[in-house]
Formats: sequence, structure tokens, C-alpha cells
Amino acid sequence: EADVVVVGAGIVGCATAYYLAQRGVRAVVVERGAVLGEQSRKNWGFVRQQGRDPHEVPLMMEANRIWRGLEQELGADIEWVQGGNLALAADPARMALYEQWLEVARQFDLDTRLLRARDLPAVVPGLGGEWVGGMHTPSDGHADPGKATDALARAAAAHGAAVHLGCAVEGVATRNGAVSAVITERGEIRTSWLVCAAGAWSSRLARTLRLALPQRWVRGTVARTTPAPAVTSCAVWGPGVAFRQRKDGCFNIAAGGALDHDVTLDSLRQIRFFLPNYWKNKALFRFHVGLPLVQSLMAALPGSSARRHPLIWDRGVEPRPNPAKVQRSFAELQRLLPSLPRLGIAESWAGYIDATPDLAPVLGEVPGLRGFVFATGFSGHGFAMGPVAGRLVSELIVDGKPSLDIAPFRFSRFAEKAVGKPRNVL
Repeated sequence: EADVVVVGAGIVGCATAYYLAQRGVRAVVVERGAVLGEQSRKNWGFVRQQGRDPHEVPLMMEANRIWRGLEQELGADIEWVQGGNLALAADPARMALYEQWLEVARQFDLDTRLLRARDLPAVVPGLGGEWVGGMHTPSDGHADPGKATDALARAAAAHGAAVHLGCAVEGVATRNGAVSAVITERGEIRTSWLVCAAGAWSSRLARTLRLALPQRWVRGTVARTTPAPAVTSCAVWGPGVAFRQRKDGCFNIAAGGALDHDVTLDSLRQIRFFLPNYWKNKALFRFHVGLPLVQSLMAALPGSSARRHPLIWDRGVEPRPNPAKVQRSFAELQRLLPSLPRLGIAESWAGYIDATPDLAPVLGEVPGLRGFVFATGFSGHGFAMGPVAGRLVSELIVDGKPSLDIAPFRFSRFAEKAVGKPRNVL
């Protein structure tokens, strides 16, 4: 028995459990794999406020405030560096987008500013290439995804939360329109609250309750270089590469360009939600038809193990990184920082980012099903927003109302057809 069951031990789930346990709530986290087994250990580590949907900015500003004190609060080294974030503009059209978004920053007194080409070397010494300018937010930062998520999980446990790993959810029991229990592969947990923080697998959990959560998987490829002398503490977002230099001198790099989407049966099921934006932004996506589609079709066969255990059958999946993207991003890093010594690629990996049609998260309760709360769909912003999302969900459960407005992120917006086009600049 538990007051709250959190599904997913990524950064959002662990942060939710931490804030709940801090307030004396009996929280249980169930995770089909390991802590930070999916995207929470595979992301870029950026914590940025710039370039986002205006509705997200207040949440990200509060998240930034939390991040600044998180190492001291948790008593752990999470490699937090408040070095800023710089988005480069290679042409006037990109610079014009940044100028437009600056009006959003001014609404919230965010410290974003525009830089001209001559100002860029002060932020990134030795920056190469031809640039019109850039958008710089000095208060942004970056951290180590694995260390941060692990620290939150340990802090949650220290405050009394229970974390069950290798414990997949099989279903959710309801009674009189409310959550009554979570059924796992190890048994049943009676509860009146369930927080779905399952990342890319959230739509599957929702489907067991006949909830249609539109969610696509985007395969993100990241690589780590061998160490180099310190260049900049600023995280940089360029057209061909995004990078941050870690405390050990290595660079984490991610390629720009088209996003990899592995077509699955869910892609076809949810095409009505995504087709308008796909069509408008078709140059941004590269579709791959292969093993993931075959596996998802086989999983849908009547009588298959996957049909009986929809949240377990692909446990431990490790998507393959795109080697061409690794090489392109590495070459672009060397072009941007020509003074770097000879580097190599030490490691590369990939993870599935869960994305909604409007690239905005899904936060809050589900109408008609009391006690079911979504904390998912962060569309590449989950690491940065993890701490504040966890705190807001805990406030919703304990206080009945979060301290910041999450109405724009309501699940019902999809049924209401209140989904606009993506508004993130980067």
C-alpha cells in the first residue's frame, strides 16, 4: 500500500518521489529497468530557459533556481555549471527568430540577450566559423544527467520513498472512476494516486486505461570526446552541433539536422495528431522503416506475449546511435573550435525522446479518472524541467494546486483540439 505510486525512475519520477517524501507522503517508485535506465542518462545535460514555448518559461526559470541550489540540497556532486547557453545564428533569418523570441524573454525579465559576431569570442574563446550573431542566456547551465538523477533517487529513498527496480507495471485497477491499485509483475500496490512519469513509454501505460496520449519517439544520438583543455563553461547550440564541455574536459556533442524517427505501429496509430506538423516541418525529420516497426507489428499479434505484457516486452531496449551524425557533429565541433588538440570519440549512444505534437509537456490530472496524473511528454526538455515538474506534481497531490500554472499542459488539450504548432525557437 502507498499514498502515491510513481511509474518511472527517470529524473521526473525521482524528483516527484523526492518532493513527496519530503512532505511525509508514502511514495513508491516502480521502474521496469534501472534508475535512469532510459533518456534520463542519455540526454545532453542542458538546463536552458531560452527559446522555449512562452508557457514553459516560468517553469524553467523556477527550475533554474532549483538547479542552482540542488548540489547543496542533495549533498551530491551533480557537476552543475552555470555557464550560460549560447545559440548561434549563421544567417539573418535565424537571427530574426532570436530577435522575436527576445520579446518573450523580456516579458519574464529573463536575462537573454542578443550578441553580434564580434561579441561571440568573449563567450566561446577561439570560436571559428562565420556567424551573424547569437542568443545568449548567462543564467542557463548544464549538469551530468546520470549523477543528477541518481542523487534525486537516493535523496527520495533517504526521506522514506521506496524504489523498486526491475518491477514493471502490468496494469492499473480503478474503482468508481478513480485509481485504486497499480498491478506490477511483483504484485499489487493499493493506492489512490498514480503518477505516470514513464517517458517514451507513457502512451502504452495510458492505453491500458483507454487514454489516447499522442506521443512520438525521436531517436537522439549523443557522443563523448576524449578530454581537451578547458575552452568554455557555456553550453553551445549551433546549426551542425550542440556541445557542452564537462568538468573532466570531454565534450558531449549532439548533431543538428534532421531528427531520426523510427517508424512503429504507434506512429501510424497517432498520425492524425502529428501529420499537420510533420508536413510543415518535413525537412526536420528522417524516417526509418526497419526492425522497430517489425517488432511493434509482431507485438500487436493476438495472443503474443507483448499483448499480454505491453509494458515489459521490450525492456532493456538500446537504440543504436546514428554513426553518420556522430561524425558530422564531431567534424563540426572541430570546425567551431579549430584550436582544439587532436581529439577522438570515446563513446556514443542513443535514446528515445518522447515528443508531443506541440512539443509541450503533459502535466496534471486526467478528467474522469481521479488520482491519475501525467508528468510526461517533455519533448527533449525533461532533464532541465525534471526538478520543477516533480515539485509541481507533489504540490498538486498534497495541496490540491501547484504553485505555478500548469493549465497549458493539461492532457485534455488534445481532445479539445487546443494544440498549436510547436513554438520552441531552438
